[in-house]
Amino acid sequence: MTSSNPSGRATPGSDGQAAEAHLTEVVIPIYNEEAVLAASVHRLHAYLTEKFPYPFRITVADNGSTDGSWAIAERLCGELPGVGAVRLQEKGRGRALRAVWSESQAEVVAYMDVDLSIDLDAFLPLVASVMSGHSDLAIGTRHANGSTVHRTLKRAVLSRTYNFLLATTLGAKFSDAQCGFKAGRRDVVQALLPVVDDNKWFFDTELLLAAQRHGLRIHEVPVDCMDDPNSSVDLFRTARDDLAGMLRVGRRVIGGALHVDLPSHVRRAKLPAGMARQLPRFAVIGVLSSAAYLLLFLLLRTVMSGMAANAVALVLTTIGNTAANRRFTFGVRGSRDVVRHQLEGGVDFIIRLLLSSGSVLLLHTLWPGAPRGVELGVAYTVIALATVIRFVLLRVWVFNPRRRSGAR
Repeated sequence: MTSSNPSGRATPGSDGQAAEAHLTEVVIPIYNEEAVLAASVHRLHAYLTEKFPYPFRITVADNGSTDGSWAIAERLCGELPGVGAVRLQEKGRGRALRAVWSESQAEVVAYMDVDLSIDLDAFLPLVASVMSGHSDLAIGTRHANGSTVHRTLKRAVLSRTYNFLLATTLGAKFSDAQCGFKAGRRDVVQALLPVVDDNKWFFDTELLLAAQRHGLRIHEVPVDCMDDPNSSVDLFRTARDDLAGMLRVGRRVIGGALHVDLPSHVRRAKLPAGMARQLPRFAVIGVLSSAAYLLLFLLLRTVMSGMAANAVALVLTTIGNTAANRRFTFGVRGSRDVVRHQLEGGVDFIIRLLLSSGSVLLLHTLWPGAPRGVELGVAYTVIALATVIRFVLLRVWVFNPRRRSGAR
């Protein structure tokens, strides 16, 4: 038997337990999923009942469905103990997760996609790492050794590209931001929610970036995945929105707007002094430098060889990058030692020039007449991978505070 209240929530009848008695709440966000909803919830409920050792609650979060999904969700609340449902009038996976997680009393909150494309055998390791206190958040990853993934080439390429951009531009340490299979400590998640602006597909990426920004522990669980080929998700619109989200987060990091007060008992990893401020600023400057490099390379390539275009573009962007990091990342002002800083920053230029030029030369040796797009991609990839060398060089040597203080 179910009951609905004015907020759009259907709850279990008298045979259901109070929400606070459930240690794990699993949210299934849906939008027009009447074709698969009942079968998926029955399958998940049977699996958790049989194999999951912790008390659980399943909450279907309907965000703006216009088909019969809500009626099915209400029916499921009466059929299955421990199943509830929430209805929102507006679309947005992030909005649905926010609505349920912000009111949850469970020890662990989690979510998975309604198609159950991720093998459910990974759910216990996901929750156990959080329940044990080992991690603050846990995510499934399709990009780990041991994962078995069946998906279209288009989805695979977009996913790899997206996660590569997150790593190279915003310093993301997690390997699969988009996998719809995540869990976290309820108190930690609720503390992070106020700084997460997105209410759509970028929601969990933004949540993970905020968690990493605060030194929280994010555990990754290899998963097996069978993507739904009939998914209604607009991949390219989602990719466009995700890129816009990355730019927004970058601006907020620069402005220091991602700070939250976490529960006092949450143990946080400690970065070396100053690095928590320096890393995001270095990453944003790196994004701008990379964009400038790509534009310069393409312009110069019309009038000179690939090797020459790469060298000139690297010289100009390295000078600008060093000056920007000097001012914004490491807080060095004034003209004192500016020439020395540029010369020492040039050591990184030499390293990246040798690596990128060598890669372009090797490309043309193995593939004579390679297209300019491939040529640019190879050079940029090598330069992006060498970014960590540049940060270490600038922090430990060029702008080391001990060198600056010793010079006074």
